[in-house]
Amino acid sequence: MNDSQRLRVGIVGASGYGGVQLVRLLMDHPKLELTYLGGDSSAGKPFSDLYPHLGHSVSQVIEPVDVEVMANRCDVVFLSLPNGLAYKMTPTLLEKGCKVLDLSADYRFFNLDTYTAWYGGERTDRDAAEKAVYGLPELYRERIKEAQLVGCPGCYPTASLLALSPLLKQGLVLPETAIVDAKSGTSGGGRQAKTNLLLAEADNSLGAYNVGRHRHTPEIEQICSDLAGHEVRVQFTPHLIPMVRGILATVYATLRDPGLVREDLLTIYSAFYRSSPWVKVLPTGVYPQTKWACGTNLCYIGVEVDPRTDRVIVMSVIDNMIKGQAGQAIQCLNLMMGWDETLGLPQMCFYP
Repeated sequence: MNDSQRLRVGIVGASGYGGVQLVRLLMDHPKLELTYLGGDSSAGKPFSDLYPHLGHSVSQVIEPVDVEVMANRCDVVFLSLPNGLAYKMTPTLLEKGCKVLDLSADYRFFNLDTYTAWYGGERTDRDAAEKAVYGLPELYRERIKEAQLVGCPGCYPTASLLALSPLLKQGLVLPETAIVDAKSGTSGGGRQAKTNLLLAEADNSLGAYNVGRHRHTPEIEQICSDLAGHEVRVQFTPHLIPMVRGILATVYATLRDPGLVREDLLTIYSAFYRSSPWVKVLPTGVYPQTKWACGTNLCYIGVEVDPRTDRVIVMSVIDNMIKGQAGQAIQCLNLMMGWDETLGLPQMCFYP
C-alpha cells in the first residue's frame, strides 16, 4: 500500500455501540476507508437509519454477514460481535489474507480451555487462536506489530491492567493482595434493551454485580500472571454507575518494600509508560476523573501510598468505548501497519 492508498476496512457488528464508535473513528482516520458494514439483525438498513446523526458522513447500507464478501472487499476486518461468534469466521478471513481485530473475548486468552470454562462453546479454531496476540499495546506492542490476528482487551481489563502492570512487572507488591474495585458507565452493557440499564433503574443508584464471578476476572489474571512470571489471583469487583461513558478502576495492593513512598512509585510508573503516548501518569496528589478521558483514547493514572497500611493505591480512568474498545482496536491496527499509534485517534476530551 503506497501513501496515496487507503486501507480497506470492514466492520461486523456495526449496529452496536462498539460498531458505531469504530465508524466514527474510521471516518476521521487519514489512512482508512470504510468499505463494508455487516450485521445480521440490521441487514438491509442504511446505517443512517440506526444512527441519523452520522447520515451526512456515512452512506453505506448494512449488509448480511458474508465472509467471502468481506474478504474480497477488505484488507482489515474489525469484529464487534457478542462472544462466541468471531471464532467461527476468523480462520477463513485469515486464510484469505485479511488482518482481523476481534473486540469480543474470543481471542483474548492464551489457553482456550480458560475461554471455554468461562464462556462455553466448542472451539475448532485452535490453529488461528495460537496466532492471536493480546491487544494491549502498552504491554505487547512489539508482538502486535507482527500480528495478523489481535484479540482486543475488554474495558475493565484495560483500565485494571494499566494500573497493575508496573507493580507486577517490577515485583513491587505481594501479588496475592491485589484488589481491583471498578466502576463502569452504562454503555458498557451494550445497546440491547436491559432492565437494569433503564434510566429509571440505573439513575441515582450505584451497585456491584457479578461479584466473584465476572468474566473479565480470568482475563485480568492471565496478564497479571504473565507479568509476574507465576500464577496470580486477583480480587475483581465491578460496579454499575449512573453515567454513560467511562471506567474508574481503583487498585489496592500491599507493597513488598514498605519503605517505598509515593514519589518512588510515580517515578517507576513514569518510566514504565515513557513510550506509551496514550497513558498519562498524573503528578503528586492529583487523582484522575472519568470526565478527563471522555471521548479520548487516553488512560489517566494517579498513584498514592498509604504508609499506615503499607498499601499502594492506583487509580486508572478510561473511556470504556474508546480506549476500552474501538480506539484501542485502531491503536492496534496502527501498530500492525507500522504507523504512529496515535494516528487518527482523539486526544482531547469532551468537557465539561
